[in-house]
Parts: sequence; structure tokens; C-alpha cells
Amino acid sequence: MRPNFEQRLATIDASAAPMLCMATDYARDERIARHAHRKHQLVYAVRGVMVVQALAGQWVVPPTRAIWMPAGTMHSIRCIGAVHMRSLFVQPELTRALPADLQVVSVSPLLRELIQAASALEPPYAPNSRAARIVGLILDELRALPVLPLHLPKPRDPRLRKICEHLDKHPDDDSTLEDWAVHLRIAAKTIQRAFHKETGMTFGQWRQQIRLLRALERLASGEKVVDVALQLGYESPSAFATMFKRQFGCSPSQFFE
Repeated sequence: MRPNFEQRLATIDASAAPMLCMATDYARDERIARHAHRKHQLVYAVRGVMVVQALAGQWVVPPTRAIWMPAGTMHSIRCIGAVHMRSLFVQPELTRALPADLQVVSVSPLLRELIQAASALEPPYAPNSRAARIVGLILDELRALPVLPLHLPKPRDPRLRKICEHLDKHPDDDSTLEDWAVHLRIAAKTIQRAFHKETGMTFGQWRQQIRLLRALERLASGEKVVDVALQLGYESPSAFATMFKRQFGCSPSQFFE
């Protein structure tokens, strides 16, 4: 962690304000070591892409998206390129209507501007003041956050972890479930049942998800769609674009707009 990071977090955790916004800029490929907060956190980058690691899995967070982090969640963050982060810290008792799990959410244009405005506010917020109204609007927006499919769950079964760790390093590997069954000397049906039980996904869905998340990282770094598609094992850029749109509802270029 950078100097005074722990002091800043201690100050935020000790604050009685209903919500605080902290603005921090990180250099290319900088890493934020594993830590947790006493307050709920909305981690949002106005620029750059973040990869968030927690016990439950991995999330890729591009601009226009954010990650909702419940209080007490141990996590680390890796920056893809330079990242301009704006984090909201919210008192837990104010967010009972929000999810209890870590997840990626969409940031509306209104919430984006409210976060930018909140970064210049200093507590305490006087009743009926502009600052208090901004905080109130942010809390309203947080209760209507749409969840996005940017999560990659981590299985605990050591056999599945072996598969997932390999695909994490080699997402273009086209080995079938039957190939892995032979390699691990277990039935293909056993692997499939275990995948669904531990991740909520089939083997094929998990592999598709790791490819899509790796694609987001590479596209955010400026790589071309055609290069990313072929590097990740897709037959053609159009096949990759079709899969991307099916998952995220838009083309790769639209996703980053």
C-alpha cells in the first residue's frame, strides 16, 4: 500500500458521516494490497480498469461500472493501466436494501456526476445543505444499482482449482471436459456436477467467463479486438463479438464508451 493509506482508511472508518468519498489516482499496473473496511464501499474508477480479488472470486471492473463491497470483505485490487479511483464509503445501517454480496454494478450518468461532486465535499454535512442533498441522492441511486455479469467464482475443490488455474493462465485452451476427465482420472459427469455445485456454472460457462474477463483486461489496455479474439481461442473476431454482445448486451467498443 502507498504511504498513509492505512491512516486514510482509519480516518474513514472512524468517521460518523453517513457517506464519504475518497479520490485516489493510481499508476499503471499498481496493486492495492489485501485489506478490508468497516464501512460498505462502492469502488468506482472514472478512468482505467480494475481487477478485484476476494475470497469468493475475481471481478473485472471497467469504467462506467463499479464494484459494491460489503463491509468487512477482504480484497485486493490490481490496476490495468492508470486508474483514477473514486470510492464511496457508506455507513452499513444506511444500506439495508443493498446486496449483502460483492458484485459489479452499472453506474448511471447521474450517479457518476454525483460521485464527482461528492469527492469535493467535506463532512459534517449540514441539514438541508447542498452537500446533504447530494449524499441523499447518492444513497437513492445506490438502492437502484443494476448488477452486471462480471464475476468469476473460485471453486474450492482442488481438482476444479487445477482446471481453473490452468485456464486462467491459458484461456485459449480448447481442452474438452472429457479431456480433463482423462487427465484427472475422474468421470466427466463428476467434474460437471462439481462445477455447477461450487460455481453455479457449467465447465463451458466458466471457461467462457474467464475468456470474456481476460478480453476486457486486454481491450482496456488498448489491444485490438481482432488480436484479443484470436489470442483467447475464438475462431474469428465476429464469433468473439457475438459472444461478447450476448453476455454484456453491447459490442466491445460500445462497452468502453
